[in-house]
Parts: sequence; structure tokens; C-alpha cells
Amino acid sequence: MFEAVEGLAAEHADVEQRLAQPETHADQRLAKQLNQRYAELSAIVRTWQDWLQLGDDIEAARELASEDAAFAEEALSLADRRGTVEERLRHLLVPREASDSKDAILEVKSGEGGEESALFAGDLLRMYVRHAEQRGWTTEILDSTPSDLGGYKSVTMAVKARGVPEPGEAPFALLKFEGGVHRVQRVPVTESQGRVHTSAAGVMVFPEAEQVDVTIDENDLRIDVFRSSGPGGQSVNTTDSAVRITHLPSGIVVSCQNEKSQLQNKESAMRILRARILAAAEDEANAEASEARRSQVRTVDRSERIRTYNYPENRISDHRTGYKSYNLDAVLDGDLGPVIDSCVQADLAARLEALES
Repeated sequence: MFEAVEGLAAEHADVEQRLAQPETHADQRLAKQLNQRYAELSAIVRTWQDWLQLGDDIEAARELASEDAAFAEEALSLADRRGTVEERLRHLLVPREASDSKDAILEVKSGEGGEESALFAGDLLRMYVRHAEQRGWTTEILDSTPSDLGGYKSVTMAVKARGVPEPGEAPFALLKFEGGVHRVQRVPVTESQGRVHTSAAGVMVFPEAEQVDVTIDENDLRIDVFRSSGPGGQSVNTTDSAVRITHLPSGIVVSCQNEKSQLQNKESAMRILRARILAAAEDEANAEASEARRSQVRTVDRSERIRTYNYPENRISDHRTGYKSYNLDAVLDGDLGPVIDSCVQADLAARLEALES
């Protein structure tokens, strides 16, 4: 695998040179793409240089070991460090999905369980907002349909990184593992007998698409406006501000009603539509991505669960990786890192195995 690094180092130098040119920054889209690529390549080049330097240091320590036994121990210590750096370099060289550098659009929908499921969907949304805060990301609610008791029948949120994230640290690269059915076991607030119930909510995650990523012909869109429903103030319910957009070629339908302005709702709906179209195009072009997408929500029932949140035992279990811990309260408060990391590591291991087979 490491033979490819020299070519990547040459690309790194070329990208660095292009970023130093003023005309590059006249095109914001190009500058953003180059900055993202530069961050990816910089991580690889730095790690490769560390690996080479440790190799030289080990050789020097072994030569001196014949004169001083302390250098033999130093050589062993350096070899351990080089092994760690080598593993990181192998991970950095594993091909990533094209969208792994993008921000994310995350949708949570209630499923079986009625009002309890809607309350759990609200708990999941809060968990993702708190986790985004911990990572320094920003969040924006694009659309929501609240339930009567304060949960959500559905809610769509944009998650954005500040600046250029490190490779594998962008919102979509991490949150994509959240796609699927999440099952909760607890005593609902509507349960008078204190019995534990099981319900489910579904999560779908899409890479947020720039306008240049997806070309949408206005003639392919049917745009309907209607009166918003639910809470939101007087003008929300008395004007036709809600927007529904149907992309006729794909059949994808998106609606937004959160804002008082029809124009703002249309802009939010278009953001979601672009993300869905981009995800669909990537699925069609990439069989592996397609399989991963199919593992997300098809029907929000209890049979396709990826994770269980057990309140009586304060336990969270991920059924794909076998991860289990008894700090559910902390996870729901945003401490989702170890859970996601178990998915990232499992994904890396599978990709490495595929490369080496």
C-alpha cells in the first residue's frame, strides 16, 4: 500500500502550490475542494514522514546497541512506535467514500409506538445536537413535525463542521453510521402501570450536496405550496408558506414548513432534495455504498434495529459491532463518540480486509 504515498506526496505539493495562488480563492467552490484535499493529503504525508524518520532512528539505535545496551531497548521502543504509526498510515490510505468530507443532513422519524416513539425521536435529536456541540459542529433544524406531547413525528437537521475537518472527521463520515432503526425499551410517560414498552424511531443520514454537486432542472420539479400545520405562530398557520417539492424523474418528495417565509422553506427543501439526489446517485454508482444505504431505514419497525437503548439497565447496545456499555444517560447527553468509533473501526477493518484479499 505504501508505494502509493510518493504519488500522493507529489499531489500534496501540487495542491499546496495551487492554494498559494490568489486566483484559486476567487473560486470559493474550488478553494473549498482544494482545502479539503490538502487536509487529507497533509495527514497522509505527515504520517508517512514520521514512519520514514522512525525507520532511520531504529537503524541508528541498532547500530549503537553493540556499544551501549540502552540503545537496544531504545530500538525496541522505537519499533513499537513505528508499528502504531504504520497502522495509522494504513488506515489513512484506505479509500474513503467520496462524500466522507461533506457535512450531513440527518432525518429522524418516529415509527412503531405512537406518541412514545415520537418522544424517543426527540430524545435522539437532542443526543445528536449535544454530540455536535461536543465536536464543535453547528446544527440547523430544516424541517420538523412536532407531536402532541413535545416529541417529533419527523425532524430534519443540517450538521456542519467549522473549517476544514481532518480526514474521517467530517459530519457525514461519522454520522453515516447512525442510519437505521433505533429501538428503545423504557416505561413510557403515558404508561400508568409502570410496564416497560418497546418502540422504535428511524434515522437516515445524507451527505449535504453543494449546488455544483447536483444539477437539477427546474422543469423536473413540481412545487406545491400549502398552509403550515402545527405550532409556529399566527402567520405560520394563516399563509401558504409551506412548500412541497417533487423531483419528477426520481419521485423524491420533500416538504418544509418550519419558516414563515415561503422562500426560506423552498431553500431548505432544495437543500434536502439535493442531498437525497446525491445519495441516490452515489448508491447507483457504488455497489458498496448502495448496500450501506439499504441497511438504513426502509420501514421503521423493530425488526431492522441497529441499536437498542435500554433505560431500566442504563444500557446501550449496537447490534452491528457488538458494542455495549452501561452509560446510556451519558450517551443520550451527547457522549456518542465511543459508539460511533466502534462502527468506524469495524468499517476500516472491513475495508482493509477487502484491499488485502
